[in-house]
Amino acid sequence: MSERNESALKGEELSGQLGKLEGWTLADEKRLEKEYRFPDFKEALAYVNRLGEAAERAGHHPDIFFTWGKVKVTLWTHSAGGVTAKDVALAKEADAVR
Repeated sequence: MSERNESALKGEELSGQLGKLEGWTLADEKRLEKEYRFPDFKEALAYVNRLGEAAERAGHHPDIFFTWGKVKVTLWTHSAGGVTAKDVALAKEADAVR
């Protein structure tokens, strides 16, 4: 299914999917967010690179804020105006490449 045809998850469906994710929060009921902490710049950068590779494989790209020892990941599907199944899948992958 193309990103343009994906619908944003809402209500119980969104809550159920969020419940399957560890440490992710829902911002403005439209975006998944999670902050990862690292002991230094090098490890944070390595994580960003692994996440970037996973995002490329998925064809779905998060917003990433990266600074010394911290990476904040924000996921949502712009064309759907909210969180879709692709965002949930990439959130799981973001945790897996940690």
